[in-house]
Amino acid sequence: MYVSETRIRVRYSETDQMGYVYYGNYPSYYEVGRAEAMRELGMTYREMEAEGVMMPIASMQLKYIRPAFYDDLLTIRTTVKELPVSRMHFYYEVFNEKEKLLNTGETILAFVNMKTGRPCAAPGWFLKALKEKWGTNGD
Repeated sequence: MYVSETRIRVRYSETDQMGYVYYGNYPSYYEVGRAEAMRELGMTYREMEAEGVMMPIASMQLKYIRPAFYDDLLTIRTTVKELPVSRMHFYYEVFNEKEKLLNTGETILAFVNMKTGRPCAAPGWFLKALKEKWGTNGD
């Protein structure tokens, strides 16, 4: 299992008339957390695409628990619980500065060969990098 934490300060433009973070912003927060987790694992989406593999979102689930507000410092906890095969699952928890859980979510990204547009297996070099962070057995 791999866990990464990223902090994001809520901008005024991300709030609605009620002063809450607009619900549609949470997928963007997930993307920031996911991109930073990938970077911490030693790779970026840019590098993945340069190797001919893209990772589009196949599905997303969100659960809103309590609101975030303008100027809150949020922690996006991004977790990868298992090594991917042809899809990669990311789990998210969003906390405020008081460590109150605000939101949870999950995204599933598919590995797709950019030349064919068809699903493919997770690249070997990518799995190797993940295993090095987790240890040889992927735990």
